[in-house]
Amino acid sequence: MATDNRGLDNQSQELFGQTPSQTVGPFFHYGLPWKGGADLVGQSGMGARPDLFPPEHCVLNVAPPHARPEGEVIEITGRVIDGEGQPVPDAMVEIWQANAAGRYASPDDVRSDVPLDPGFIGFGRAATGADGVYRFRTIRPGRVPGAGNVLQAPHIAVSVFGRGLLKRLATRLYFAGGEGNEEDPVLALVPAERRATLLAEPQALGAWRFDIVLQGDGETVFFDL
Repeated sequence: MATDNRGLDNQSQELFGQTPSQTVGPFFHYGLPWKGGADLVGQSGMGARPDLFPPEHCVLNVAPPHARPEGEVIEITGRVIDGEGQPVPDAMVEIWQANAAGRYASPDDVRSDVPLDPGFIGFGRAATGADGVYRFRTIRPGRVPGAGNVLQAPHIAVSVFGRGLLKRLATRLYFAGGEGNEEDPVLALVPAERRATLLAEPQALGAWRFDIVLQGDGETVFFDL
């Protein structure tokens, strides 16, 4: 006799059983970064992994042209490294930051005394390459107020997504030798011996290096969400 499955939808344990569990990813680098997602100042295709797609499938266009943002253009490069010191080739890195004047492109930032920049959204997304390396082109951010209206040092909020992570890891990138680092209220919460994990180091002119260590020796400081 045939079983009557009427009334049982695709959430029914009687029909389908329990959904098998699995770790998260790796899929971020394949489906979420977009062409140009890591270039906040220009029109390049930085951010995506075209090597993962057949040429006929990699058809998305880059973002439409926009005005050139104000401020100092910088490039941020680094590796995402696992607990064994190996590069993570299938992670995704996001950034969120203020513009050069220190204002976010967000309706939550209602300060009228600090100008918005119509050419700068402040958000970017990049996949890591096969060598675990990510890259962004952006603007060096200005200082923004924190708790008690105390100015924070210039910084960029960084999120990391990767295999086995049930939620993103959140950290900050500060600039070594940056204005206000000594009195930044968030950086002051980090033990002195670990603050270096939040400091991007200068390389060539306009270039900064910021490695993200997920576990083990030199683990990057991550913040509770």
